[in-house]
Amino acid sequence: MTQIFAYIAHKDGVADDTALELLTAAAAIAPNAPVTAIVAGNAPQLDAVAEALAQGFAEVWKFSSDSLAQPNAEIIRPVLASALPAGSIVLMGHDTFAMDMAPGLSIKRDVPFVSDVVGVDGLAGDVLTLVRQEYGGQVSAHVQTNVAGGAVLTLRAGSFAPAEGAGSGQIVDKSGEIGEPAMRRVFLEMAAAEVDDVDISKEDVLVSIGRGIGDEENIEIAQELAEAMGGVVACSRPIVDARWMNRSRQVGTSGQTVKPKVYLACGISGSFQHLGGIKGSPFIVAINTNPKAPIFQAADVGIVADILDFLPELTEAINGE
Repeated sequence: MTQIFAYIAHKDGVADDTALELLTAAAAIAPNAPVTAIVAGNAPQLDAVAEALAQGFAEVWKFSSDSLAQPNAEIIRPVLASALPAGSIVLMGHDTFAMDMAPGLSIKRDVPFVSDVVGVDGLAGDVLTLVRQEYGGQVSAHVQTNVAGGAVLTLRAGSFAPAEGAGSGQIVDKSGEIGEPAMRRVFLEMAAAEVDDVDISKEDVLVSIGRGIGDEENIEIAQELAEAMGGVVACSRPIVDARWMNRSRQVGTSGQTVKPKVYLACGISGSFQHLGGIKGSPFIVAINTNPKAPIFQAADVGIVADILDFLPELTEAINGE
């Protein structure tokens, strides 16, 4: 039987939202295979994470060490390379840590590595068919890889619906396998994010704008809609690069991670860097003039329109004008 492991990121004693998405992806690969969660860090926060994950995963491997107080792929990579059984498939959320960890782990285990997976077509014998996006999301590529000896896969956040965790799994303490790490990298400090008058990570409704807004003066259109909806304006990276909004308003892997209930993506193409900052499975409405924009694959509702025309009309409808 195929053995599947899911490496779970966590922060402040809480597992990342992608944990249950990895369960869904694992079921798409091998529906009847038990899934083992892997967590690394230090007590006591790691204990809380492991206990929470045991409610959804068949088993949880816990690697606890003071040297893992901050995520460090240099330490955990060789540990996993020796601890994982031959032929196992390892899943990780596609983030900056995974891109540090996963390629080297695949090399140490001598198994295939496929990054930024957005879909699973299924496993036929030893051949696994996965879906990736190419050319900025304009093309969906169906990639086949032989997983007879195992594989390492990173999955794009938000591409799989969260599974319903159930049951009570067993926690296995693997801390003894860490040994004495030889570190070449040393954690120095955590840099605080820019402070703004609004914390978009705590907002329930976000009207997020991208290149489609055109000019800085058009941001007022999004602001009026946000006020009508009881939300605030956020943005993608090009808006920050143009210095039209502060970085504290940027959604994405290089910006803020948000967990709204409703997310309006206005004139945003939907790169994985942007989608990686959206957690919690919000109701996503995408408005874009390009019907092939990748944002539509993540959206619950897609509208092909010019936001400069559509947003004012939506604002008037909400205000009853």
